[in-house]
Amino acid sequence: MLVASSSSARHFVDLAVPWWAWVATVGVIAALLVLDIVVLHREAHVPSLRRAVIETACWIAVGVGFGAVVAGGFGGGAAAEYYSGYLIELALSVDNVFVWALIMSFFAVPREFQHRVLFWGIFGAVLLRAVFVFAGVALVQRLEWVLALFGLFLLWTAWKLLRQDDDDELDPERNPFLRLVRRVVPSTTQYDGQRLWTRVGGRRLATPLFAVLVLVETTDVLFAVDSVPAVLGVSREQFVVLTSNAFAILGLRSLYFLLADMRTRFAYLQQGLAVILAFVGVKMLLDHWVHVSTPLSLGVIAVVLAASVGFSVLRTRGEPAGTPR
Repeated sequence: MLVASSSSARHFVDLAVPWWAWVATVGVIAALLVLDIVVLHREAHVPSLRRAVIETACWIAVGVGFGAVVAGGFGGGAAAEYYSGYLIELALSVDNVFVWALIMSFFAVPREFQHRVLFWGIFGAVLLRAVFVFAGVALVQRLEWVLALFGLFLLWTAWKLLRQDDDDELDPERNPFLRLVRRVVPSTTQYDGQRLWTRVGGRRLATPLFAVLVLVETTDVLFAVDSVPAVLGVSREQFVVLTSNAFAILGLRSLYFLLADMRTRFAYLQQGLAVILAFVGVKMLLDHWVHVSTPLSLGVIAVVLAASVGFSVLRTRGEPAGTPR
């Protein structure tokens, strides 16, 4: 039977998660990844808008449904923390999608080949987040003052988002990992379907998709540095933090094909993300003296996210996607 112990000194849930629950959850995530790559996207193709909408809705339903499982197994407090983390990660992931779109455009990746490289990018991101989550929770449990550093970091990130100009875009050519890959990995400039590696004249060479994958993974490191501390602001339970991250990340591929060309439609998303990160940062800094309940945190995050999307839609109503601002 799943049990939740009493709240910790900082009012966060402290769960007794049995080993089989971890195994079952990892099994579900692995099964979803296999279903996506082996069944739904076995052949290279460009997903239609209708299919992208349906798949995105299904992934969101899976994420929301897992929250119901958390509620049934561990109670409403754990579910509220899960949904808070899920919304934070989902909001930050939209920004990640636009960065991926820039990378794909820079390398002129044919749209029918993009899903496969994004799959491996998501797979690596899930593993990476697991490392970040376990390390972050362990660090916070041993050194509680680290929370203040996380809070200050989130405030700094929020300030950067507010100051960042819409034209300040990522330049893949300046990525040190990409320069390192080009220097040490024999590569070709020609695509070979969805393959990361190919043979030319008997030599095994990396295709441009390999460089794209490297950039996708390295940019996800940057987003993980923001998102994991932010989620730790609403939960300290490893199971909750990891699953809220994982289920938000799993739907990024379909979200990418739905939103990649609609960046200008989200005119106020950056400001909304800045407000959310600033709120969580202040919450972490003041947590020792002032406790903000998880339901209130969830409400603030949901309202700010909905407002940023709603005002964006109103501002860009009637404009075609891709209209420069």
